[in-house]
Formats: sequence, C-alpha cells, structure tokens
Amino acid sequence: MNRLPEKIIRVKDKRFLLRVEDSGQAADYQKYEDLRQAVWQFSEDHLAGTRNLMCENFLHEGSSLFLGVFEEDERGRFLTDGKHLVGFSYGFVGLKDKSLGFDQPGNLWFYSQFLGVRPDRLNYGLGLQLKEFQKEVLLGIFHLETVVCTYDPLTAVNAYRNVRHFGMTVLEYRVAPYGEYGGRLNRRDVPSDRFFMSWDLKKEHRPLVPDHQVKDYLERWPRAIQMQYRWLETEKGSARLEVAEQAVINLHDEFILVPVPADFYLMLNLTEVEEAEIRRLPLNWRLQSREVFQHYFLRGYQVVDFLKPEEPGCPSCYLLRAGS
Repeated sequence: MNRLPEKIIRVKDKRFLLRVEDSGQAADYQKYEDLRQAVWQFSEDHLAGTRNLMCENFLHEGSSLFLGVFEEDERGRFLTDGKHLVGFSYGFVGLKDKSLGFDQPGNLWFYSQFLGVRPDRLNYGLGLQLKEFQKEVLLGIFHLETVVCTYDPLTAVNAYRNVRHFGMTVLEYRVAPYGEYGGRLNRRDVPSDRFFMSWDLKKEHRPLVPDHQVKDYLERWPRAIQMQYRWLETEKGSARLEVAEQAVINLHDEFILVPVPADFYLMLNLTEVEEAEIRRLPLNWRLQSREVFQHYFLRGYQVVDFLKPEEPGCPSCYLLRAGS
C-alpha cells in the first residue's frame, strides 16, 4: 500500500494533524475510547476492547477506519498520544442489500458510527475537516463511494453540516433506535430518534437555496411546528430557548419549513431539572418533530436543504419539498 494520507491544517492560532490510525499495538486504541467518553460522557456505552479495536482496523484483520486529529504541542511537534488527540472518527464497511452479500463491489458502503471533537476544541471546525478527510481516504484507499450515518434531527449544527454543507440524503426517520441513551449529548427521558443518512462521495453538491435567498425562503414558506421563545433560568444556567407548541400537519405547499432549536444539546442540559414542565421542553420537540417528519415523509416530502438565518431570533429550519 502507498503511504497513508496525512494532512496538516491551521485553524486560528493552532495547527492540527489529521491521520489514519495504523498502530498494531492494542494500547494505542485506548485513546479513542477515552476521547469518546469525554465527548459523550455515558460510561455505560463504550467501544470494544482495545485488542478488538486493533483487529478491526482495515490495516490489520478488519474493515474499520480510525481517523485522528492531533494538536501540535508547545514545541511544534505532532505527538499521536491521547493527550494531543482532540478529534476522531470511526466506522466500518457494511452491506446495502443483505441478499447480495459481498458479490458486488457496488453493494458495499461505509457506516460512519462515531465522529467527536473534544469539548474545548469545538470552535475550530474540526468536524468538517474530519469528514472531508474521511471522504478522501474512503475514495482513495477503500474505493467506496457511499457513506451512511445517523444523527439527531434536532441538532442544528449536525443538520447544517450533513444536509447543507455535504448534501446528504435522508433515507429514513428512525424512532429511538438506540433505546434509552444518556450522557452529555442525550437524555434517557428523551427518545433517541435519528435520521438515517446517505452521502454520495462522488456527487457534486450545491445547496438548493443560495445564501442570498435564505431569508426569503424562511419568510415565504409555512412552518410545520408552531413555536415561541422563552427565557429560562435554572440551576444549570440561563438561556433564551425555543418552545415547541404544536405540530402542523395540514400543509400542502410545495415547500415546508421544519424549525429546530438553535442548540438542542444546551436545551437538554438546562432543562434536566425536577420541574416537570421545564423538563418536558426537549421531549415536546422530539414528539412534535417526529410527528411532522413521519407525516410529511409519508406524503412524499423530502429534506432538500437546511436554512440557517443570519438574523438573530429567527430559527434554523429544514426545508422540505413535495415529491414529484
């Protein structure tokens, strides 16, 4: 095999190394589990043991791909230890049509299971850089053209990245596929609904709505969730949060907007309190958005863009379009 690709990027005041993990030592895989726990903070959920992770690596016996982002040290060196690991992605090769098995190369896709960035490095755009690097490796080494993944449809940051930036396609709306999932980015009392997405790595993508028309679309088309804002103060902190009031399922327009909270992770954290009304705010969003997506998907609507306004006070929205 040719030399594995690496990439050094500079973001703001720091340099980062993106590289493919190639270690044959089991101990070197513990750093990925340590970072995963720092990101998700749910000790009951964990990666496989380090020996198994090593064997899973496509460079050894398996079909998994580990990518790491390492921050340079104070001397300008790139050390690939856990202390300097600030981001990672992990996934593996799978089958599209189970009845075809491995007979046809086109029946293979890559399932991207984890992508995480250390909480104190979230403002460096490393998630986008990781996905771009993943694309480069999958096309160049795996010769795969399709990536699938899941994400919480209420997380605006992931929606913008996956739908608007990369042009991924929503294949399914899955109701709580992970069961009761807790930690920093989830709550056991809020079902873990997910979009199941497909990313065509060979397809050139341009957002449906140009930047200069985003405001017009947000003002022109109806919203499938009625909402208002509420200033909330709890022992966890304070913020102006979006309150979902009612799902609207009688729309017949060509385009429909589905608003989501600006920061669903923040909402989950601030509302994790004893008072039932406050605690229920993210659950209301989950149930109403589930009803909306399932209803309009059944009617042939598809997610075609994700619109993020420049003006404060206007929610980000999925843009759904009626099927032909």
